[in-house]
Parts: sequence; C-alpha cells; structure tokens
Amino acid sequence: MVRTTLVYAGIAGKGFNSLKQGMDSGWISHGLCSIAAYGRAHGYPMDLIDLRALRDWAHFRQEVEARRPQVAGFSMMSVDYNPVMEAVKIVKEVDPSIITVVGGPHPTVATEECASNPNIDYTVVAEGEITFTNLLKAIDEDRRPLDRVLRGIHPVLDQLPFADRDLFLNEWRKFGYDLDSPEVPFIPELPPPFVTVIAGRGCRYTCNFCKPHEDFMFGRGTRRRSVANVIAELKELRDRYHFSSFMFHDDCLTEDRKWVEEFCAAYRAEGFTQPFFCQSRADIIVKHEDMVALMASVGLRGYFIGFESGSDRVLKFIHKGTTRQKNLEAAQICKKYGLTIWANYMLGIPTETPEETKATISMLKEIDPDYYSPSFYTPHPGSDLYDYCMEHGISTVTDHTSFRRNPTETKIVGQDIQFLMWALEESKKRKFVNQLRRTLRAAWKRYASPKKAIRKVRRLVLSPAS
Repeated sequence: MVRTTLVYAGIAGKGFNSLKQGMDSGWISHGLCSIAAYGRAHGYPMDLIDLRALRDWAHFRQEVEARRPQVAGFSMMSVDYNPVMEAVKIVKEVDPSIITVVGGPHPTVATEECASNPNIDYTVVAEGEITFTNLLKAIDEDRRPLDRVLRGIHPVLDQLPFADRDLFLNEWRKFGYDLDSPEVPFIPELPPPFVTVIAGRGCRYTCNFCKPHEDFMFGRGTRRRSVANVIAELKELRDRYHFSSFMFHDDCLTEDRKWVEEFCAAYRAEGFTQPFFCQSRADIIVKHEDMVALMASVGLRGYFIGFESGSDRVLKFIHKGTTRQKNLEAAQICKKYGLTIWANYMLGIPTETPEETKATISMLKEIDPDYYSPSFYTPHPGSDLYDYCMEHGISTVTDHTSFRRNPTETKIVGQDIQFLMWALEESKKRKFVNQLRRTLRAAWKRYASPKKAIRKVRRLVLSPAS
C-alpha cells in the first residue's frame, strides 16, 4: 500500500511551536481527519505532520527524511500558501520521487496558481476524500493520472466514516503534548475535554464576502448529515474522549429548523447534557425564538453570530440578509435565554464611511456581547466582494500572509489605519452601565455561591485570628 503522510500547515498565525496556544492553534483539521478516515477505510494507512508541533523547517525536513512517504498531501487555505509552498519544496529536496498533492479552499479557487508550481504533482479541487483515495489507488496500481488537476467528488456525508481525530492526537502524543482535551476549549462556557463536530457542509446564504467560494467547494446550498449519524458520532466521542463540551463547526447549523428540532429531541433522549455552541444568524434567531428556547433547554450555551455591521446600507451591500434592528433583537433574545453571545463583525468594509463604522461601534455597545471577534475586512479569492475589490483596484493584499482576518493591517486602499485601530478598541469598550452590570454579576457568582460561602465562613471560624 502507498505510504502517505498528510501535512497540516497552519502556522501562518503563530508560527512553529504554537500548538494549543489559543483557539486558532488548538483545532484539528476536520478535512484531513475525514480524508484519513476514508483512506484508511479503503486500506491506505496515513500519518500526519502538524507544523504547529515542530520547531522549525529543519525539524520538518528531519520528519520527512525519517518517514519517507510515497505521497505527501497538503490541505491549504489562502493564508497557508507560503508555508505549503515551502513544505512541498523541502519534500522534493528530500526525495523528488515523493508525489505531492494539494487540496482545500485555496487550490479550489486559485487552481492555476497551485498547479503551475512544478513542486506540486496534483491539485485536488473541491472535496477530497474520494478523489484523493482514488489517486492513491491509481498510484498503487502504477496508473497515475495524466491530468494534474483532479476534480473532487461530493460524497454522501452519511456514508463517510467519522473524522479520525487520532490522526492529530497520535502526532501530538509523539511530541509530548498534554492531551487532557482533544482540542483546546477557548472559553469557560466550554470546559475540557472539548471536541468539535461538523454536521453539514455548505451554506444556503449569499453573503458576498464568502460566496460563491463555498459553492465551489461544497456545491450550492447545504448538504447535512442525518441526526442519527451525528448522534452516533457524539456517542462514539463520549465513549472515547469523555468530552465535557463541544462545538458545531457548521457555517450555520440553525438554517434547517426541522433538523435542529430533531437533533434536540435525540440529544436529550440519548442522555447528553454537555453544553455546546454553534453558529447562527440574527434573522434566524429573531424569526425562530421558540427554536432558540428549545436549543437552550437541551444544552446550547451560546451562539456565534455574524453581526458584521451596524449600518443597514453596509449590511445590504454585503448581502447579509439582516438589519441593524434584527441584530439588536437577536442579542436580546439570546440574553433572555441566558445564552452567551460571540460577536463576529468587520471594520473597514469597502465603501464603508467613518459614520458607518461608528454605527457598528454603537450597535456593539447596545448588544453588549460576551465575546468580541473583530476583523478588518479581508478580500478572499473566490468571493464576489473580492472580485469587486479587484475590479475597482482597491485591494492592498500583496502577500498570502495578509489573508489572515486578524485586525492588524488595512486591506483596502485609502483606509485610515489610525481610525480603524481606534474603532477596533472603541468597539470593545462597554457602556458604563453594561460594565457595572457585568462586574456585579461576576462578583455575585464569585461570592454568592452557597458552597463558596460555606467555605468562607468555615475559614473565618477556624482561623487562629478568630
């Protein structure tokens, strides 16, 4: 059988030696885990090199020399382009006969950029489980495809084996990393052991900072796993990792009300009580408050919500399908049911005026989210808004590293970085009354707990000073 090594190149943010240093360095790659599970189910063993666990490029070279795979497969977002290009170069330097394969979001929308690199033997477009495994079979049978660009096949999700998280866990154990939790829980509401799950692929909405890239990757609309299939995976994860919390990684889990209702019933029936988070939309929350209440009753602890902007004109410009008022109403509904709000929003959107930026700030002060997740708008290849930026010559992105969403640099011509940095900090400042309310709530939780109060009394009574 073909010896295959998969490579996770997610070091554009924090570099080498960054594994489990915060949320963006604590995820597994569900794409690679699914490819490994499917390949292994068809008889092709795979291991992993996670660049986040290595010291430097010399260390990567040592790993490749030690393993000597016949095939090296790389998953790649746009921001991963530079580390992936360096990695494939090193692989070919170690052994030119190693067959290199790249796939993922960036090769799907920037196919020619990847395929033109002589160090890359094959580029897989769209989903890779079936196509990559078929390629391994062809290599095994000495009938390699002549076409260097391979079209991915959209699988029936219920027919895929569950994501093989041990692909990452075995690699991390090799380098001595603590494995109390398969992935890094990033907020107190999600205690370890923590896992992530994907219930579907794709999104039915049309936000122009995202679409149609996602349609290129997964097809139009959403393909969702059955509730029974997701519950079966959660039961396996409970038995294997004894998880205490989890998160759905879906772009918008709540877009299918019927699926959510069926899941909530099954989740409760199977005895699950673990808290979880998922992504939703303000318009869905406002329209389906009873669904929000149902989810909260079975364990939902919070939503990731893409509020994006406080300007109705900007929301219409980016095809968000919601309004400032719906954003505010959604926040109130979340608070009504005790749900944590993780607020995603953008500053520096093309055509946005300073007054519209300030409207986003004022909206956030009204929402008073539990967690702020800001970004400076970044034009990503494959999106309609990226095409708009290129057509109008306003993108300042000249290097793939700048595809990071972190709010550290402007991405659009003519933007005032000092103003945006001020807006960034101001957007995270709470109203005085909101900060006071949160301070009092935190103090109450800290000192009003019966157990803590009893311990405090005991300390006072038993203290020698008493």
